[in-house]
Amino acid sequence: MTPNPSTDGDFADRVQGIHVPEPNADRERTLMIVGAVLIGLGVILVLVGYWGASGTAVVAEQIPYAISGGALGLALVVLGSALVMRFSLARLLRFWLARVIHEHTAQTDRTVEALGRIESALRDGAPDRR
Repeated sequence: MTPNPSTDGDFADRVQGIHVPEPNADRERTLMIVGAVLIGLGVILVLVGYWGASGTAVVAEQIPYAISGGALGLALVVLGSALVMRFSLARLLRFWLARVIHEHTAQTDRTVEALGRIESALRDGAPDRR
């Protein structure tokens, strides 16, 4: 396949037009802390709901504790876990992508070097070793 200069230039222009925002480390750290606090608060609400519901044998008195403490606490735990997972995975995937790019660059450098050696050997008329 021969390169087409008109489409290669268009592709380069389109790539240059892509805007990828830089990650804001302060905002990520803040949201990670908020997620951890929400998890802790949710666990505390679940425990308070359990403690309040366990103090009575009447089911009608246990339901408000289960709704306010249990359901709200569970929702806070889920929301906090989602925040922590989102930013933890974002950090992991950024590291992984940087590592893949580094390894790809190193492999490309080794390939170019090997092709240069092959080219110079062919130019110098080295015998064919099969």
